[in-house]
Amino acid sequence: LLLSYCLSGIQMLSVQPDTKPKGCAGCNRKIKDRYLLKALDKYWHEDCLKCACCDCRLGEVGSTLYTKANLILCRRDYLRLFGVTGNCAACSKLIPAFEMVMRAKDNVYHLDCFACQLCNQRFCVGDKFFLKNNMILCQTDYEEGLMKEGYAPQVR
Repeated sequence: LLLSYCLSGIQMLSVQPDTKPKGCAGCNRKIKDRYLLKALDKYWHEDCLKCACCDCRLGEVGSTLYTKANLILCRRDYLRLFGVTGNCAACSKLIPAFEMVMRAKDNVYHLDCFACQLCNQRFCVGDKFFLKNNMILCQTDYEEGLMKEGYAPQVR
């Protein structure tokens, strides 16, 4: 199985004063700073290990970086360029990997699509929703459907 990207760790190391300076993989100059980064089995100035898209310093945004197509990327830009989460169960359109989603069992929805598929009522935090025949329904439409089928829900 071949992976189409590389996820790598970033280590921040103290430069010991008595060691020979290491060369930076980004600028090819000697690293004389107090700290250096080690990533992809190479050494970097903190300023030289940057995302190829947004130029953020990767040592500051986390301890991982992504590489693909000879690019070094932060997680956000990797997902924006190469990531896909699938299709929305309501509208069937593609959901980019960096977008916030709602999930109901195996179904994934855009936030704007997470609404009753009969009356289009959007759900708020704490609202009950039901998944019936792969459709999300509000409590009212779900209970009306049960009564039409002859299954009145028990009221407690």
